[in-house]
Amino acid sequence: MPSRTKRVFFGNYVFVVDENVYEPAEDSFLFAENLDVKEGEQVLDMGTGCGILGIIAAQEAGSVLALDVNPYAVLCARKNAVLNNTRSKVTFVQGDLFTPFRGAAKFDVIFFNAPYLPTENAEGKSWLERAWTGGETGRKVIDRFISEAPRHLRPSGYILLMQSTLTGVDETIRKFEEQRMQASVVRELSAPFFETITLIKAEVGTI
Repeated sequence: MPSRTKRVFFGNYVFVVDENVYEPAEDSFLFAENLDVKEGEQVLDMGTGCGILGIIAAQEAGSVLALDVNPYAVLCARKNAVLNNTRSKVTFVQGDLFTPFRGAAKFDVIFFNAPYLPTENAEGKSWLERAWTGGETGRKVIDRFISEAPRHLRPSGYILLMQSTLTGVDETIRKFEEQRMQASVVRELSAPFFETITLIKAEVGTI
């Protein structure tokens, strides 16, 4: 039986979202509203999901690499790139964080709407559940990402990371500083259950 899909709209964009893929929500839209990709930049859209961030970034970027551990997400994002006329600029890869990179691939910008909710261990979860499950502290994937991402940035590059205050924003900023990056909160959005969705920007060469 074919997977069910939904249509999601953002500005002039339309995204078809497979039932096995995270549907863009408040965090996705907050992220999308605060993209500032410059013409010609090389972008890595980590955890691309349905492709919303990478496809929007492709309007200005020189190229976008859209990566997700979820095979359904990769297929979904590829279809949406065609639907939004950005297929020629976006390359799609399935993989777990930076494991697909055998060499020192580097980018001007890295986006990551991370799995950030504190939950039981993500192992054994469905592909859809893995989009938001961050382990007991919510930091299982975030900490791995912070430890690996800086080596894939070019000089003057930066990272945009979305997470929740439930996951420890100060801890994220401290871990970026350990990687010799200056991090700060650039946007916030109050959400239910005493949570604030937080967009963090981390820049290289500032410490």
